[in-house]
Amino acid sequence: MKAMRPLTLVIIAVLAAGLALLATAATNRYSMATPVLPVSALVTMGVIAVLTLVMGIRVLRWRNGKKKTLLNPIMAARTLILAQACAYAGTLLLGWHAGIALDLLRIGTLRSGEGILWNTLVMGGGGVVMLVVGLVVERFCRIPPEDFEGGTTGPETRRGESKGEGEYAYRGD
Repeated sequence: MKAMRPLTLVIIAVLAAGLALLATAATNRYSMATPVLPVSALVTMGVIAVLTLVMGIRVLRWRNGKKKTLLNPIMAARTLILAQACAYAGTLLLGWHAGIALDLLRIGTLRSGEGILWNTLVMGGGGVVMLVVGLVVERFCRIPPEDFEGGTTGPETRRGESKGEGEYAYRGD
């Protein structure tokens, strides 16, 4: 799997903030409730973040050699996928609630939405926690490069050269 790119996460957050601004404008126009998650969703976000962190620590302990048992590769792959999903979900939640907070700050003098503003800030903070946990656990799942003899990462071959005979047939003395 490829590592997450920070630019992709920023684009997702900006798009989510833009959609949240549009959704908040639409709900305000039709006198509907502001589309923000309730504070009770923090419990679910916390459980996901803790589960991801615990699974990531298991992979990290195995990677650092502190566990003598063999790591199940399926569990390691699932941990990586969970970490990336956690980071993407955190980015989406952060962007959405940041967009709503921007709209509430813009029209803050027109209505008293301080309770909703604090709710969006808390939920955005939960998104940041999920994002950070996802990125950290993704780093836990990386395997360091192996150290081969001679200090290189592998045999260097040029295009059209065979890997097996290249070193034996010609030694660059």
